[in-house]
Formats: sequence, structure tokens, C-alpha cells
Amino acid sequence: MTMSTSARTDDDRYARTNAVAARLAGLRDELRAEIGEVQDPQAKAMLETGAEVLGGLRQAFVDYAEGAEEAWR
Repeated sequence: MTMSTSARTDDDRYARTNAVAARLAGLRDELRAEIGEVQDPQAKAMLETGAEVLGGLRQAFVDYAEGAEEAWR
């Protein structure tokens, strides 16, 4: 039995967005780990800001994959 185009598209969307979300989470975690490695307070703030932005972007990809937000339905 073959998968319908619609079901395949949904599976592909889920797989692609989850793969991107995982990469974003990894980069977010790397930035947070770097915070402990630098002494400059401005650099620490930049790393934390970057981590927060990536976390928000990751969540947007997860919400899209899950159809969790009204805009993605």
C-alpha cells in the first residue's frame, strides 16, 4: 500500500522541522556552554541573547510541526 501525497507531505514536514529544531537546540546549548568560558559581561550577554533567540526559533519550528499554533493550522 502506498502513502498518499498528503500524508507523505505531513511526514516530511514533521521530519524536516524536527531536524531543524534539533540543530537549533544543539546550537542554543553550545552558546549557553560558552557563557561559562568567557569573562567579558557583554560577551556573556550576547551569548545568552543568541541562545534565547535560537530557543524561540526552535519552538516556532516545533509548533509548526505539531500544528500547535493557530497560524500553522
